[in-house]
Amino acid sequence: MNNKVIYVLAGPTASGKSDVALRLAEKTGGEILCMDSMQVYRGMDIGTAKPTAEERRRVPHHLLNLCSPEEPFSVSDWAERCRPLLSSVRLPILTGGTGLYLDAVSYEQDFGAVGADAAIRAGYHAIADSQGNASLHEILKGRDPAAASRLHPNDVRRVVRALEVLDLTGRSITSFNDRRPPAGYEFRIFAIGWPRDLLYRRIDERVDRMMADGLREEVLSLRERGVPRDATSIQGLGYKELYDYFDSSVSLSEAVLSIKVRTRHYAKRQMTWFRRDTRIRWIPSEDIKNAPEIILASAPNGSE
Repeated sequence: MNNKVIYVLAGPTASGKSDVALRLAEKTGGEILCMDSMQVYRGMDIGTAKPTAEERRRVPHHLLNLCSPEEPFSVSDWAERCRPLLSSVRLPILTGGTGLYLDAVSYEQDFGAVGADAAIRAGYHAIADSQGNASLHEILKGRDPAAASRLHPNDVRRVVRALEVLDLTGRSITSFNDRRPPAGYEFRIFAIGWPRDLLYRRIDERVDRMMADGLREEVLSLRERGVPRDATSIQGLGYKELYDYFDSSVSLSEAVLSIKVRTRHYAKRQMTWFRRDTRIRWIPSEDIKNAPEIILASAPNGSE
């Protein structure tokens, strides 16, 4: 029996993967499974580049608006919601730039089976609170460089989890991933490759569009309803910087520049992550208009 094909459009922010996935879905009758750690939050639409209402009318989208910005939400939470869709949706098209989410469903993993220890977690959270997120990340870097390279210093929950697993098992959290695809599926993974200068220009232009579309007002609404600035959701690109602006620690122009710079840095980290994934087939940016046809014409992984 043939494995079920799962198409994936991964890659850095602002690379055009969402548009390619939309066109691919329209061409094939597929449905989009959003693979983005920020699009899970309700009320955070502009800054996360969430699909518009019109795009959602064109193609069914899943895994959006799963929780409120105040709630904790983990990669395991997302994977638990994604896996049933992989089997129930006729042609799933995973789309997004969160590499950890992709790994969680495209590889067999069992680190979720490792128990929790409230005292260990509290101790590491206390370090983050007293010494800062970067200090906690440095501890992980010293003990588990592989895990640290995959996690942003502000992703405190996952940094704490990586340290907790290390303390409980003596093993890196990355060792619990045996790098085998789940039985019954074939993941065909693609990304759009841009020269760095052009990608950074696209990022700057997108930030400007977000501001014009009302990102400032969206962040103000979150702040006024009481979403705390230390919530994981507010560490997202654009939200943290505009919280700083509303706290009067920076000007609006400084905040916008910071969003652009931080987004470029994030894109660079995404590129590092995805370049390590040998399963990904890169489509040159000059071929982006024909990307759906290129994807559909590609042979299964390993058979080209």
